[in-house]
Parts: sequence; structure tokens; C-alpha cells
Amino acid sequence: MKVTYNWLKDFVEIKIPPKELAARLTMAGLEVTSLEEREGDFVFEIEITSNRPDWLSVIGIAREVAAITGKKLLLLAKLRTRAAGAQPFSIKVENKKDCPLYTAKIIRGVKVGESPEWLKNRLRLVGSRSVNNIVDITNYILFEWGEPLHAFDLGRLSSQGSISVRRAKPGEKVVTIDGEEKALSQDMLVIADSLRPVAVAGIMGGKDTEVTWGTRDILLEAAVFNPALIRCSRQLLKLQSESAYRFERSVDAAIVEEASLRAVELITQISGGMFVCAKSSGVKQKRPGPISISLSRVNKALGRAIALREAKDILSSLGFKLGAGRKDNLRVTPPSHRPDVKLEVDLIEEVARISGYDKVPLTLPRVSPRIIPSVKRDLIMLIKDSLLGLGLNEVITYSLIDRSLLQVLHKGQEERAVEILNPLSSEQEVLRVSLIPSLARCASYNLKQKQPYVNIFEIAKVFSKSAPLPLEEYSLGIAFCGSKPLWLGEEGILQDAPGFLHLKGVIEATLKRLGIKETRFLEKNENEFLVQVQDKNLGELRRVKREELEELEIKNKELFLAEINLEKLFSFIRLDKKFTPLPKFPAILRDISVDIQEEVSVEKVLSLIERLGGPLLESAQLRDYYKGKQVEMGFKNLTISCRYSDKERTLAEEEIEPLHDKIIQGLKEELKARIR
Repeated sequence: MKVTYNWLKDFVEIKIPPKELAARLTMAGLEVTSLEEREGDFVFEIEITSNRPDWLSVIGIAREVAAITGKKLLLLAKLRTRAAGAQPFSIKVENKKDCPLYTAKIIRGVKVGESPEWLKNRLRLVGSRSVNNIVDITNYILFEWGEPLHAFDLGRLSSQGSISVRRAKPGEKVVTIDGEEKALSQDMLVIADSLRPVAVAGIMGGKDTEVTWGTRDILLEAAVFNPALIRCSRQLLKLQSESAYRFERSVDAAIVEEASLRAVELITQISGGMFVCAKSSGVKQKRPGPISISLSRVNKALGRAIALREAKDILSSLGFKLGAGRKDNLRVTPPSHRPDVKLEVDLIEEVARISGYDKVPLTLPRVSPRIIPSVKRDLIMLIKDSLLGLGLNEVITYSLIDRSLLQVLHKGQEERAVEILNPLSSEQEVLRVSLIPSLARCASYNLKQKQPYVNIFEIAKVFSKSAPLPLEEYSLGIAFCGSKPLWLGEEGILQDAPGFLHLKGVIEATLKRLGIKETRFLEKNENEFLVQVQDKNLGELRRVKREELEELEIKNKELFLAEINLEKLFSFIRLDKKFTPLPKFPAILRDISVDIQEEVSVEKVLSLIERLGGPLLESAQLRDYYKGKQVEMGFKNLTISCRYSDKERTLAEEEIEPLHDKIIQGLKEELKARIR
């Protein structure tokens, strides 16, 4: 919005220089982005916020200047112009919601020509070119009052006794004043005569009825249109105009009649003619209800004492009507040009900005922190700490993924995915139902960046379709890929490739820290394992298949992934700790080295040992796992350490020997193990 210093002085007696005025306007919320001296005047360019349409006029800004400087707003005396005839004319508004108010005035016998220099100069300074005296006057009123006007050549309307405001009909077109033919839709509002549309309401007039040098009679339009409808039409037609800019933000119905009469007065003064008809349709003004404001709450909010008289003066200068209230309360009625003021806090803001934000004392706010415990958040942090301690790196990926990636790594899950109606790109089509696709893509990206080894994890939400809103659940995802170099001293460097055992070890160590000890891993097939706690499935381990690796552009490497449903896991976590005193009596350790068939799980071996060991067997742990040349094909070698102890006494060798032999014999008979 541009406005000039001299134009403001028509309405306010300004004593301060333009530069100081610009600074004070900015401090009051009207940010002056530039101040330029031109042709003996100063042009202010002001950034207007969308909630203040009243600032889109010289009078609106002059009202703010008057309040800031403590001067009186010098408005023109109300015009008493009356039509000098009773020419019949009708206005038909199809839908009052589309057009709450429409006024029409007819002036006959005008002489269209050049505008006077003062008018052309003012328009030029605010960025508007001169067309002719009639059009220039409508533009002048638009900038001065904030009310867009439009002048039709009455003689070129097919029905000179009526005008209608309606939605466009299918197939209708209009040639706008810029010479472009526009196809209209039923979502657009038009001004029409008896045969055709003659203007796109609130946006731009039609070429066929524009005012030219041969125009003698004019129809002057001033109206209020539905802001949403104007915005939609403008976007569809790809048009922009000063009128549309104001109608989109809503105009004050209370000024429509007065702005229109002001234009009539200027037209008859500058171009002659006779004002012969005035008609209107709709409501001219809406009366907002009063708002109660307490001076004590104003002072509390601002942190300083504001006198009642000062608060009244500020609100009065901005056009608010004041009424008496109880004690220090005021009953304040906002003016029609302030639809943004609805609550007491809005009034407090008005008092604050006009009295000066610089007068608000600089004090440190009193902060009373209130810690709200979040068990879920604390558990997630504990899981993250555990994984970081195990050497993994945390990543954060997007919640949106592309459907093709979901189809590659989670076939059959597409129906559960929540679709985005208007995705920004093909890579953000659906909300992820699993962390596995995101981590797989992240691993692929890191390998392309020449990272030899990827060990990452993420804790985030996954989503699935559910009524009435999508279901959100926390999930833990882990990914291993590549080869990790291990320094072995003089023996050189060994490339350690991750596998299922790495994933299993990380998950077991993490769950153990959470107080979960009985974790089981059940093999579904050679590429998948289920993770179970107390016979409930919590997640899965996966080795990505070769065809899936090709889709991910991962070559000559294996990718292992794991995902755990944390919402299910939380119910099994036990963080209470119980102190166990150190044993008073020494334990006896015995190792068992066996060759056993590959399909026999380690869990089955340990379960058998614990069952046969009885109460004297304190624990049985896997110490070594080996497959190689020294072990027959189809077998694996396990070394298991058995710890025997008793809380009441020292065990004798004679007690342990038969028990240990019993365990060995059980392994041979039940699992067909070969003892080394």
C-alpha cells in the first residue's frame, strides 16, 4: 500500500517530519518498508497485514496517524448530494451472500477527457496511471476510501434500466478491459445486463462497456462482495487488480454509500453532468456487539499503569465507541471498519501499540516450570541411549514415502497406507506404515556416499488407516549393511559383515536393559525371524532379498533390517531394580563344546541344559559359535559355559560331575549332539 505525505495531511494536521512519521507508524504495526521523496512529496510504502483491510486506504492510515500523534482526524463533511430526478432503475442480486450490498448511481451528460494535474499527480505517486477523468476518479476514491468503484458506459448496456449480480452461466465469456477473453464458470460472480456479463464482479470490468472518450452517460457501481468468492474467481482467471486485493480482504459496508457520493461529487465537478438516479440493494451496515475491557487487566498485561483517560482517548481516536461500565470497566463497541476486534485482548493490543511498545517495561518474565512426566518419552530416551551405547547412529527420515518403495519392501501393505490428497512430489504420496522402507532408502543413500558400513536406527511414528483418524504408533527400526573393518594388530584387517546375529544381539541387549529377559526369535523362513516376548509378536528381523536390493540400487552387499512395535513393547518393560548380594560361596564353571545340526536353535540347546541342570545350575551361556572347515557340513559348533553354585554352601566336585554328565548325555540323546 502506497500513500503520500501530502495526501495524509488532507486528513491529519501532521507536524512531525516524514522520516519520524515512518518510524512511529512502524512501531505501531504499520511497517513502512520504504520512504521515497518524489515531486515535492514523500511516498510511504507500507506492508499491510491481512487482518487490517481498513489500512488499505489513505483515510484508514490517516486515522492511525491521528491516534499516534494525538491529532484530530479531519474527515470531509457528510455529503448531502441527492439525485436530481426519479429515473426508474432496478438492481437484481441473485444471492445476498455473494453480494451483501450493491449500489448504482447514474450520471448523465458527462464530458470524458483528461484529468486535472493534481489528480494525475496523486495517482502517479501511488503507482496508478491516468486513463481519463472518470476512471481516474474511481481509482482516486479506491485509494482514498478503500472502496473499489467501477464506471460503466450506460449507453453500451443492453438494458439501461436494470443491472444484475449473478453467477456466470455455463459457456459464458467476457473480454476484460485488458483485452483478454476469459471463459467463465459457475463459481464466478459477474455483473450482467439483460444479454451478457459486462464485468467480473470485484475484479475487472468488461471491454464492451468501459468508459471511453465518447461516453456521455455512466453507471457508477459501489458494492460489497463475498471475499472468498472474489479470491477464488481471481485465482481461476489468473487476474490481479487493486479492487480484487481489497475485496478479498473485505471492505467496510458502512463507507460504500459515502465513498460513492464522494465520487459523484468529483465527477460532476470535473467532468460535468447531472446526477439523476441512486439505487441500492442490501444491508448498508452491520452493528458489532460491545466488548467489556478492564483497566486492571490492561495494566497487568502491559506491566505498567495506564490511566483511564489515556485508554479512552486511544480507543476514541481509533473510532471505537465508549460506554460506561462497572468500576474500571469500559463497554467498547468496535467500528464497522474493525472486524478484527472481537475480544478484550484485541482492545488491549490497540492500547499497547498506540501508547507505544517502547513504554512497556523491560522485565524478565516469571517462569514457573512445571514438569509433566511422560513415561513414554522417558522410555524412548532410554532405548535411544542404549542403542547409541551399542555403537549405532540415529537417523531421522520423512514420515511421507513413495508408494513404489512401499510396494518393494512391504507388498500387501498398500491398503493400510494413508494417502495424501495433494502430495508435493511423487516421493511423498503416503504416510509410512513401517520404518523399514525409510531405513532401507537411507542405507542405500549412505552406501552411495562411499560409506563402507551402515549401522543406523530410528524411533518414530508409523501410521495406518483407522476410523475416524489414522492410527499412530511408535516404532523402532534398525538397519545394518556393508562391512565393518576390524583391526587385528599384526594379523591385519578383517572385514566383519553384519548378519542376523548382529541384529539379535543389539535387540537382546536393549531389551535386557529394559528389564525384558525372555526374548525369543522364531524363524519364519531363511530371510525372516519373528521377535517374541511372552509368546506375543513384537516385531521382525529381515534380510532383504536380492531383487529388493536391486530396486534399492545396493550391489554386492546384504541389508539386514529389524522393526519393533514400541507400543506393544512398553507394557513388558520393568525398570524396577532389585539388589542381589554378591555370592558368599564360589561357583564352579564347566564348558561344553558340541557339534549340532544347523536347524537346531541355540535357544533349544540352552533350554535343555537349564532343564537338566536343575537348581544347582545358576546359568548357561553361549560363549562361541563356529561354522567352518573343521565342522562337518550341515553342523555348527557351540561352546556353552555352565555355571554351578549354591547360596548356602560350597559345592564339591563329586556333586557337579554326575550332573554335568547328565547334561552331556541329554544333549547326545535328545538333540543328537556330538561332544568334542
